[in-house]
Amino acid sequence: MSPATPSAAHGLYSDVIRERWRRPRHRGDLPEANAVAEDRVRIMLAIEPEGRIAEARFVGDSCAICTASADVLADLIGGRSRNEAMALEVADVLAVLQAEIRPTRMRCVTLPFSVLAKALGVASATGHSRPAPGSRTQLQ
Repeated sequence: MSPATPSAAHGLYSDVIRERWRRPRHRGDLPEANAVAEDRVRIMLAIEPEGRIAEARFVGDSCAICTASADVLADLIGGRSRNEAMALEVADVLAVLQAEIRPTRMRCVTLPFSVLAKALGVASATGHSRPAPGSRTQLQ
């Protein structure tokens, strides 16, 4: 086995992905959430009146990559404004994950971004508008 080939013990996941999947920092309910959206992973946000994200949490039954991505995204958006949160890019999460994700698994990384957009009331990629920012949005 070449050094670039992952071992069976380590698989395809970086140490960061494995750690964030096993011990996510932001997993759990957020009772004071005032913005919530869900699509295999539920993202809950406590948004202050001026629009700053005070706290972000997530729950869901998702793969290791998606769980790790949601956890990292929750880290990155905490304390940011809506606009700053939406300006984050997939590359920002990938840099923290320290992993090369195959194109077939990129949906696992991007899913938390689309759920975040729903929670923040941003129009989806399909053009459907979402409820106004600050409203409690529950998508099932």
